[in-house]
Amino acid sequence: MDSIEEFRDETRAWLEENCPSGARQPGQIPTGSTKINIQDTDTRTWLDRMIEKGWTTPTWPKEYGGGGLSNTEYMTLIQEMRRINARAPLGGMGVSLIGPTLLEYGTEEQKERHIPRIIRAEVGWCQGYSEPSSGSDLASLRTRAVDSGDHFVVNGQKIWTSGAQYADWIFALVRTDPDVPKHVGISFMLMDMHQEGITVRPIRLISGESPFCETFFDDAIARKEDLIGELNQGWTVGKRLLQHERGSMASLVGGGAAKETGPSLENEAKKYSGESDGQIADPAIRESVITHNMNSHAFHLTQRRTVEEASDGATPGPATSIFKMYGTELQQEKSSLFVDIRGTQGLGWTGDEFNVTSLTDTRTWLANRAASIYSGSNEIQRNIIAKRVLGLPD
Repeated sequence: MDSIEEFRDETRAWLEENCPSGARQPGQIPTGSTKINIQDTDTRTWLDRMIEKGWTTPTWPKEYGGGGLSNTEYMTLIQEMRRINARAPLGGMGVSLIGPTLLEYGTEEQKERHIPRIIRAEVGWCQGYSEPSSGSDLASLRTRAVDSGDHFVVNGQKIWTSGAQYADWIFALVRTDPDVPKHVGISFMLMDMHQEGITVRPIRLISGESPFCETFFDDAIARKEDLIGELNQGWTVGKRLLQHERGSMASLVGGGAAKETGPSLENEAKKYSGESDGQIADPAIRESVITHNMNSHAFHLTQRRTVEEASDGATPGPATSIFKMYGTELQQEKSSLFVDIRGTQGLGWTGDEFNVTSLTDTRTWLANRAASIYSGSNEIQRNIIAKRVLGLPD
């Protein structure tokens, strides 16, 4: 028997035995945050078993507690998890952003101190990049870190800090030399959020939720041992982290383990516009749905091919900008199609005349407007693709 088929059989048997029924449906995905309680026993059991197996981070090195799987083994694991609709045991910026970056740029001491805690879901992370006057032009950031012996003293403000109110640690880009070109005098640092010098203020959205925050640093402390990479060379580290954000291995394989839930475009189109000979009755809607599904399928095949071509399990480089740009446009297109298909039922905000699904999808449609802005706007991604992928001149 082929070794990968043996691995598939062993993985399938292990998942069947160890994945609780409550983890085989939509639900909470822990982030490691000490400020968020795990809500049910099955979620806790699933997380603990995957930690013990090393599969909260399947491709990370075994010496830190990871699974040490190859690309092929990892894709097989994801396929088998999708087969039983098992959701990811652990999510958040620890496993998707700072962990892969530390594995690439961290010292051995930094890896030993931070990586096992991420794998064991003992710490939640947030990202300190954008500032009120530094978004797409991130290198113009003004948050300062001043050398003070065995630590840096940090002052300034970050904004759109997702999940900062729940984070235990933050990774941040700060200016350590204001007298050199803006891309040069930046450093990449880690800071404990449990200190008096850091204040978090959630930003309340029209939906009533607050996924984003303002984060203020007033003589906050960043220890010297939490400087990642060289002093004043943080721009390189920060850019690499963004590549992980735009194209993590999980999203490249197919957006995580669990299958998509909720109604499909086809079924909703048939429900609201009618059905004729098994097809969507409205020809314009039918063409839009078919075109979207074809493009989405081609996109996911391209993602899978990229993973298969990667020899070392690393996140691809500048090509991740293609996935971020096109993937978010597909995401926006899909949510817009749901609204278009439902007509006036797709524009409800509250009220008994609207069902829960349509109300949820209306909010998703509005929230998805941000998808082409965060992680680097799609206009910026087009610049990266032109310069770094196609090699076009400035």
